[in-house]
Amino acid sequence: MNVMKVKDNRRKWMWLFLGCLGAVQLYAVRELLAAFALFVLGFAAIAFCVGMMYFLHKSWEAGVTWAAESKHPVFVGARRGMAALQDWAWRPLRRPDSQPAR
Repeated sequence: MNVMKVKDNRRKWMWLFLGCLGAVQLYAVRELLAAFALFVLGFAAIAFCVGMMYFLHKSWEAGVTWAAESKHPVFVGARRGMAALQDWAWRPLRRPDSQPAR
């Protein structure tokens, strides 16, 4: 009877050890899944921001193309104004035959 009691005591400690080992493993798995979920959320946020930047860029490109091809008087005037500014910017600061300042 004494041998049976020692054997049961060892069995009890064995199951306790296996239960603790399983609980530690489950806790580690939970922590890894939580970390994975956080990384997924972070990368999804980054991908969303990159996608929105791409969408805004393509929208801006389409709008500028539409405005450049438009025959509306406002856009025609804006194009003329930009052409005048560009012509003014390309002019030299001094006349070709002028003397340098002393």
